[in-house]
Amino acid sequence: MANLKEIRNRITSIKSTMQITSAMKMVSAAKLKKAQDAIIAMRPYSSKLTELLQNLSATLDSDTGGAYSEQREVSKVLLVVVTSNRGLCGGFNSSITKETIKNIKFNYSEATVDLFAIGKKGADILSKEYNLIETRNDIYDDLSFDNVAAVAEKLMNLFAEGTYDKVEIIYNQFKNAATQLPQVEQFLPIKPIEGGDASAVNSDYIFEPSKVEIVEALIPKSLKTQLYKAIRDSFASEHGARMTAMHKATDNAQELRDELLLTYNKARQAAITNEILEIVGGAEALNN
Repeated sequence: MANLKEIRNRITSIKSTMQITSAMKMVSAAKLKKAQDAIIAMRPYSSKLTELLQNLSATLDSDTGGAYSEQREVSKVLLVVVTSNRGLCGGFNSSITKETIKNIKFNYSEATVDLFAIGKKGADILSKEYNLIETRNDIYDDLSFDNVAAVAEKLMNLFAEGTYDKVEIIYNQFKNAATQLPQVEQFLPIKPIEGGDASAVNSDYIFEPSKVEIVEALIPKSLKTQLYKAIRDSFASEHGARMTAMHKATDNAQELRDELLLTYNKARQAAITNEILEIVGGAEALNN
């Protein structure tokens, strides 16, 4: 059994760890509330904008403003991998890197795949095996629509110029503080309407001034919003994962502290009992 001083030092160390993890949990909880409100408010707008985008782009060819809808034979793919800049958030980052590797092996084994990393953790892991064309760690310093829009424009240009035939976003979708769902979302080309006739869908809309002019403004905005929503989702998921991880770490530290306190009390009791026995033995020896 460890001596009393060693056990006391371990208890002190664990208490310090508990204070740190508890503080990190509270900080993440505060940030999560703001991030959660932002993504929940944004989802209906993004969903409706994407629906309108699909309806419009389905009736346009590349000569009338539908360049971002052009379906090509997939030989070069760009994957936009969204992770965090910091760790201590459980399996948040590892789930995205695993999903990325699985996607490359099973879906694009015959294609050339490049990566565009948003977040330091994903870049550090994936750059060891795959070609990383750019890393944007600064996005989280000021997570605004304008900053994300600049990244979206670059991705749109790479597709329009023919550098890549397909662009996908891989990110964690926020469900709740304890659950984050890895998503693989097609960014470019714009996905056509599923299971329906585009002309029938478009009959619900009156275009003014013209369909082409509306598309020229709507498609870029919708794509920028799609990327912004994915990063916002990931940002909320990160804080939820970190809050959950720090909560579990605090609970584990508390459990270990309680076990050490019990061990310390037993050792202290045994030491006191030995001292009493020595005193009693010495007194009996004097009496004899």
